[in-house]
Amino acid sequence: MTKLDPALFSDAAIPPETRSCNDAIVAAMTGMAEWWDVGAQKVRDARARGEGAFPPAAKSERAKWIEIDGPAGKLELRAVAPAKSRGVYLHIHGGGHVLGAADQQDRLLEIIADTTNLTALSVEYRLAPENPYPAGPDDCEAAALWVSDHLSDFGGSKLAIGGESAGAHLAAMTLLRLRDKHGRTPFNAANLVFGVFDLGLTPSARTFGDNERLILRTIDIIKFGEAFLPSLTPEQKRAPELSPLYADLSGLCPALFTIGTRDALLDDSLFMHARWIASGNRGELEIYPGACHGFLAFPIPQTFASLQRQTAFLNEALA
Repeated sequence: MTKLDPALFSDAAIPPETRSCNDAIVAAMTGMAEWWDVGAQKVRDARARGEGAFPPAAKSERAKWIEIDGPAGKLELRAVAPAKSRGVYLHIHGGGHVLGAADQQDRLLEIIADTTNLTALSVEYRLAPENPYPAGPDDCEAAALWVSDHLSDFGGSKLAIGGESAGAHLAAMTLLRLRDKHGRTPFNAANLVFGVFDLGLTPSARTFGDNERLILRTIDIIKFGEAFLPSLTPEQKRAPELSPLYADLSGLCPALFTIGTRDALLDDSLFMHARWIASGNRGELEIYPGACHGFLAFPIPQTFASLQRQTAFLNEALA
């Protein structure tokens, strides 16, 4: 049985490196333009140039693009393979369903490929607001179906899925879509990192506020949600097909949930983990004191500890 230790949520538990990182992020983001004011594409372009709060995304010389048929034409997967592959890790990047790109994850894909012997494939799904729901989920569903049909092409039979933030949301949606629409449960493990699972906003998302610009504020979650699901009320956004927290979660694979205590989406992982195991699935929860949303992008000890735990979980689940 999983027990939460109150000490994890105490101010004294926050490592000094995490405090310094958080302070630097807030300083860097103070006064930064909002994507909904300047346009999503302008912010995407800036991120691609390595500008903004996140460190520049290094590109891997090993990475290749794979093109498959998608719901709206060609769909690209960013691939990084290990020396000897035993299957696939289907990765879905974050960015609030609005920002981010598959080729901004290369170092993460390398780590996963080399430590799990899985070919890491990141989905270049369509983004809101230009392509609101169901475009992104449809692309991820198509990628998952293609991978499950071509798994032997990647040297084995092991299949895992994962993602960060909106990517964790899309990964959970993909698990549910394959089970409910196609009668398939091909995944052996799910790695769900600081995900959003209630698009109507959990208590921590609602109360985080907007004063401290620590990557993700309440206003950011609201604006991302309006882009992804325009014209829907918070209650409508809680439909099971939109917010996995409210779905039937039975019959799913083992999952690891990762979250920091200074993340507006803290409750999303706490609640989703509880519902996951209450539905009869194996679920694990890793909590990092003081870590903010998106902390894996920053070179602090908690990042390296979390990556080590994620890959260990995948190896354990796929053994």
